[in-house]
Amino acid sequence: MIGFSGRMFSTGAARGKNGAALGACLAAASFSLLVLGFALPAPALDASGARAPDASAPLPMFKNPRAALRAGLESYHAGDAASSIEALRFAADGGESLALWKLARMYADGDGVARDDAKAFDYFSRIVERFTDEEPEPGERSMASSAFVAVGLYLRDGVAIAKIEPDAERAFDLFRYAATYFRSADAQFNLARMYLDGTGAPRDLRQGLNWLDLAARKGHPQAQATLGRLMFNGESGLAAQRARGLMYLTLARDSAAGSGANRWISDLHAKALSAASDADRKAAVALLEDYLRRRD
Repeated sequence: MIGFSGRMFSTGAARGKNGAALGACLAAASFSLLVLGFALPAPALDASGARAPDASAPLPMFKNPRAALRAGLESYHAGDAASSIEALRFAADGGESLALWKLARMYADGDGVARDDAKAFDYFSRIVERFTDEEPEPGERSMASSAFVAVGLYLRDGVAIAKIEPDAERAFDLFRYAATYFRSADAQFNLARMYLDGTGAPRDLRQGLNWLDLAARKGHPQAQATLGRLMFNGESGLAAQRARGLMYLTLARDSAAGSGANRWISDLHAKALSAASDADRKAAVALLEDYLRRRD
């Protein structure tokens, strides 16, 4: 496992896990005693030490955290957000990383619950804390990577209403870790932006362009659009490469089609296309055909 030099979060997740496990054990014991009370012969009325079962003792909702995770996901897909949240919380407190991630995404997106960036940040941070020192399973790598990026975005910009203070240096560390260890295109794009802007680290155009190129080659539309703009206009120390820049802008536009959040990509492409000469356009088409042929 590659070491992570960023300052991590102490959320008290371990105490939450232990408390949940103890509560589940006590509840299970109470339920077992109640069942035995009905199954065995009743004791004599004057038997010493006889004690009535505590009707207020909580009964276990789920057999184990994995069962709770399955129940939560089933409820979510059935449109029952309230039941889903309770089951996923049980699973998350029992150590199920997928439950942590699903809760984080629901709160971050306002998906079936009121949007709550503070809760989303907490759940994402618990995933980051876990996989800072623990190797994720192959099926968990994408989830872990997205959590690192999500926490990085929260810390890069801060969220005043959620009392999340900006911390550009920690955001930079998170993006660099996910970009290097998980090879996440999202992380590579955000890391590139921080290098290009000099945010969280000294400005470094070479590093920024290298990370941007890596993400663009993986089909990341925002990276393709940003790299295409820089190439087309000859920005950030790049010599103008109008045909190649237009090629990347075309790839980005096609990848981001239909997404309102990426309208800026379509606008960039339209602006470059109108400014391009006929020779630029023909060369861009040839480059695009060659790019797609090699990719396929």
